[in-house]
Amino acid sequence: MEEGDFTKARSIVFPRNILVGHGVLGQIPEVCKEFGLSGTALLVTGPKTRDVASEEIQDRLEDDGFSAHSVVVGGATRENLNIVEEAAREVDTDFIIGIGGGSKIDLAKMAAKDLSVEFISVPTSASHDGIASGRASIKGEYGPLSLNAKVPLGVVADTSVIVRAPYRLLASGCADVISNSTAVRDWDFARNLRGEEFSRSAYSLAVYTAETIIDNADVIKPYQEESVWVAIRPIIISGISMSVAGSSRPTSGSEHMFSHALDEICPGKGLHGEQCGIGTIMMMYLHGGDWNCIRDALIKIGAPTSAKELGIPNEKIIEALVTAHKVRDRFTILGRDGITREAAERLATITKVI
Repeated sequence: MEEGDFTKARSIVFPRNILVGHGVLGQIPEVCKEFGLSGTALLVTGPKTRDVASEEIQDRLEDDGFSAHSVVVGGATRENLNIVEEAAREVDTDFIIGIGGGSKIDLAKMAAKDLSVEFISVPTSASHDGIASGRASIKGEYGPLSLNAKVPLGVVADTSVIVRAPYRLLASGCADVISNSTAVRDWDFARNLRGEEFSRSAYSLAVYTAETIIDNADVIKPYQEESVWVAIRPIIISGISMSVAGSSRPTSGSEHMFSHALDEICPGKGLHGEQCGIGTIMMMYLHGGDWNCIRDALIKIGAPTSAKELGIPNEKIIEALVTAHKVRDRFTILGRDGITREAAERLATITKVI
């Protein structure tokens, strides 16, 4: 290669400001002004989060000279995405604020991408690591699709609000971050065996977040704001690792494929992070790692570690393990052909999942 021949380039987009702490919800108008936002805001919220946070945010924005409108929607489906985008067009939206859990933020970030407007993420719970990422999970005809979306311009995470959400959601978010432990092993595995593009920086961020949650599992307890403070930063940074990688690779591997398979087989049973946590226990065993450490951390946090705790029949766990490799075209420890039923039964039994 001669000088000047190197042409590789890629854009990495991060949130410009991440505001975390007690009572920061009240600073949203100032945050919007710091970003140079003005005009009309569309607040994407749900029936519960409307009362918890979005009405206060709308009032504060209007008191500060913004025009603010709300759209109340349900899950992250194509139908609800169309509802959000139509509402945004009707009021000539200048920017979108996603307020709630994962589904509302996913809808907001997808609508912002489709409409080419800015987006601010305001989590009222922390059930997974998509708070600050440029990826969205939208349910399609054949299950959830992981799509490129808008990276939030900013994140405002009020610990005094998040602590009031059901603790199960925070435990699920922690389990989702712990699942990075096997996602990065799968990624390294694919790099070594398939020459897959790899980012050491994204890898390191994902490992750091998983280790931080595991190391602090003893202090993450129900309805303690300090626990939210400890957990929310690695949950946010985990999402940022996806921006660095340009994909979900550092945070999504065989354990996520197992979770998505469960979504198709037993929809609505477990939360995303809960299923990923259980998947991580089993995939860590396949990788030859310390699966007991993963299991112990999940138990300390209060996340499920077995089919019984998820309310899923043992047979469905086996079925998900056998079919997980088909969920998406991503090379992992499961290989291209997956594992046999006998191997799946042995794996789930040894790791105490069934």
